[in-house]
Formats: sequence, C-alpha cells, structure tokens
Amino acid sequence: MSVLRSVVRGVGSYLPKEVLTNADLTRMVDTTDEWIVERSGIRERHRAAPGEFTSDLAVAAARAALADAGLTPDDIDLVVVATATPDHTFPATATEVQGKLGITRGFAYDIQAVCTGFVYAITTVDAQIKAGLAKRALVIGAETFSRILDWSDRGTCVLFGDGAGAVVLEAVWSPGTLDDHGLLAAHLRADGRHWHKLYVDGGPSTTGVAGHLRMEGKEVFKHAVHNLAEVIDVLLAETGFTAADIDWFVPHQANRRIIDATGKKLGIDPAKIVLTVDRHGNTSAASVPLALDAAVHDGRVKKGDLVMLEAMGGGFTWGAALIRW
Repeated sequence: MSVLRSVVRGVGSYLPKEVLTNADLTRMVDTTDEWIVERSGIRERHRAAPGEFTSDLAVAAARAALADAGLTPDDIDLVVVATATPDHTFPATATEVQGKLGITRGFAYDIQAVCTGFVYAITTVDAQIKAGLAKRALVIGAETFSRILDWSDRGTCVLFGDGAGAVVLEAVWSPGTLDDHGLLAAHLRADGRHWHKLYVDGGPSTTGVAGHLRMEGKEVFKHAVHNLAEVIDVLLAETGFTAADIDWFVPHQANRRIIDATGKKLGIDPAKIVLTVDRHGNTSAASVPLALDAAVHDGRVKKGDLVMLEAMGGGFTWGAALIRW
C-alpha cells in the first residue's frame, strides 16, 4: 500500500561571519583553550552581528536549501522555524521568514523545544504532510544564543554559538517499506520535572525580560547520555534496524563528550558520527541541520543512506528521527 513520505529535497545552512575562538574568550572571561576543549571539544563558534536577527539567519539557510533543491519560495506552502531565540515574543519568527522570502500562501509557525526543536519540527511537519496540509515545507533550525548568554559565566558562555540550518521536505507517494526515501520513523520524549537544570531565568510572563541561560552541566550530561541512548534504542526496536545499519549518525552538537558517550553506549562506529561541535559550538535547534548540511555537502551522506538524527534540550525534551536519504 502506498504511503506519503516526507522526502528531503534540499539542505542549506548559514553561519554569521564573526568567529569567536577559544583564545578570544580567554580575553573575555576566566578560562583557557585547554579547559574548553577538554570539557566540550569546542574550539570556535560564530556570533551574529549587531542588527542580525534569528530570522535573518533562518532566511539565509532557507535560501541555500531552496537552491540545493532547485526550488523557489513559490514552491513552499509551509514554513516552520525551530528556535528558542525568536526575533520577537510574537509574531512567530516563521511568519517573518515567510514574509522575507516573499511567500504568500500556506502557513507558518514556530516550534520551541530548545535543542530538540529541529527533530520535533521535522516530525511535526511529517505528520502535517501525511495529513495533506502541505506539499512542500521549509523546516529551519535557527538560533542567536549569543543574545541570552551571561558573558561572565564561563560555564555556559563558552559553549554556545549562533547559526541556522534548513531542509526542504516534499510529499512523495512511496511503496511504504523501510527502503523508501524520506522520514521513516521518529520517537519524541519530554520530562518537565527537570526544567530547572537547563533554562533561561526570564520571560514575558515571569520577569518581563529575556533573561540568561542557566545550566547544571553535570546533570545535563548524565540525563543526555541515558535519554538519547534510550530513545534511539526504542526507534531501532520499532523499525527492526540495528546500530550497524545506520550509515550516518547526526547528533545534536552540544558536547563532544556527550556525543562520544552516546555513540559508545549504542555501539555506533565512531567513523559514522558527524561532528561539527568543534567549529560551531552548541547552536541549539540549528545544531542538527548544520551538521547534516556539512555531511551532505562534503559528500559523506549519499542517496540511499540511512541517517539517524538525535537531540536533547531544555525541558527536558529529546528525540530521534530516522531518514532514508
């Protein structure tokens, strides 16, 4: 029986021009290159310029994805932006992206699941495509975390960067087997009991200001390795695949130690793990699509490959998605 699949037609990304190296940060906060690399694997990250907003990053990544797909904004009937750093409290940044791209049909909205946002977004869009609500969608992860960092807190300010990544998803009728191209399966989770372990200490309803990011690093690490391995195990069990079947593992680029520990726990060959954390830092919802774009455009990810995406973020939220390229 034929089923509708959400097939990736194009991938794109954008990074702000300013690069902040670890050496730069040693002049801003009490830290060292060795301390940052040992604890995170990060060597540099990008920072948005004054007047450069999340929607601007998202638009640039979207244009790159559209070009990669050979499509124009007129071909899109859904825009979804995963972000925890929107331009405004409202309207949704996705509507601003829609307007900047000149799209006047379809619908647009934001998803806020912090670092898991992109995985949540493609899963949600897949359901809407299957429901017949959209034929082609731009799914974007975009963040300007530099705007919510406490630059005196060396435990957090060295970890995050700005950027955006995007994919174009298209509805395609397929045979309905695990050999189909597109999103094959996904598993999403959340546990709000742990919100205080990774959060921003502000908001419209509480303080009336944006606030700053706060994190209990050791707690986040512990939960991340356990939760990510668990959700991927569930997804593999549901589909019948094994870790050996995965051609490319594209994890959220939060911390090299988390990525290594998760891969080891799952038994994934390190050579199959896509890593960009050293160059990008943690870009939250932009992290997974930025890493995916890098692996596609350097030729690693090829047609027919089985690609596993995963992420965990504040909330806690976490999830994984399996895509046949």
